[in-house]
Amino acid sequence: MKTLIIGSIAAAAVITAAHAAETMSTAPAESWTVTNYYKQSVYDPKESKIGDVDDVLVDKSGKVNGLVIGVGGFLGAGEKDVIVPFTAVKTTKKDNKWWLTLNETKDGLKSAPGFKYDKASTTWVPDSK
Repeated sequence: MKTLIIGSIAAAAVITAAHAAETMSTAPAESWTVTNYYKQSVYDPKESKIGDVDDVLVDKSGKVNGLVIGVGGFLGAGEKDVIVPFTAVKTTKKDNKWWLTLNETKDGLKSAPGFKYDKASTTWVPDSK
């Protein structure tokens, strides 16, 4: 019985040590949160609103590689979701607030291919409209 208890304590210590190794003691340098992008407005170079970020796309390695932007419509009705490369969206600080900018117009994005979210596959797929 004593051996079983000592073995259990040793196993718990190993599991605890392994779990601790999976955390970070500090945040990575120059990291941004998804909150800086998700549900934020996106503007063209003339500061006209293009749309809002509806989703942030992450590849299997954890790298953000695209943003889903909802354009057009009114209060979400008639909105079209398009995907742009993450690198195409720039951050600009204006009046002590971060702005997301894209070198594109709302009309340009309206003519881009649309996507819809497929709950079954949990991915964005081309919209057949």
